Amino acid sequence: MGNAREKLLGMLAAKSFRLGEFKLSSGGTSDYYIDCRLTTLDAEGALATGQAVLEEIGERGWRADAIGGLTMGADPIVVATSVISAQHGSSINGFLVRKAEKTHGTGQRVEGFREKGARVVIVDDVCTTGASTVQAIEAAREYGFVVAGVLCLVERQEAGGRAYVEKAAAPAPFIALFTANDVRAEHVKALEAK
Repeated sequence: MGNAREKLLGMLAAKSFRLGEFKLSSGGTSDYYIDCRLTTLDAEGALATGQAVLEEIGERGWRADAIGGLTMGADPIVVATSVISAQHGSSINGFLVRKAEKTHGTGQRVEGFREKGARVVIVDDVCTTGASTVQAIEAAREYGFVVAGVLCLVERQEAGGRAYVEKAAAPAPFIALFTANDVRAEHVKALEAK
């Protein structure tokens, strides 16, 4: 695992992972909660996020013109990765997918980079049911993008979530940088070391 990825895992475990009883957006309950924004909106966390995501895109050979996803979980990932890509001289632009089309102005659902036929990577922070990731995939394809790959920071490994995203993403691959078990194990290891 690269340094950026190791750092990102450590930060997700320390800043974003909590044990307890939590109600999920899916309606279920869980003994843990992961709020990736506590890491992706942290200055050092944003740096690690952008580097780790950019490295993964490169290793997968996705040759992306842009990176984007459903607002709000994808927003900091998109910005961090775009900035880091520019610093590395391999600019990957960013776009955001609104949950619904604007009812004013230009009425766009896709904001930012909008070049039809471009190769894009769809990103999300946490994948539980996969619903927000699938919304972004569908909106990107409806706009005219070619989805080269789909990536989430943490997959919660809930029943059906991965399969739902994989089916919607096909033929593009879906990968998770980490599973919830990876983040939990790192969190517990850090607690035991104290």
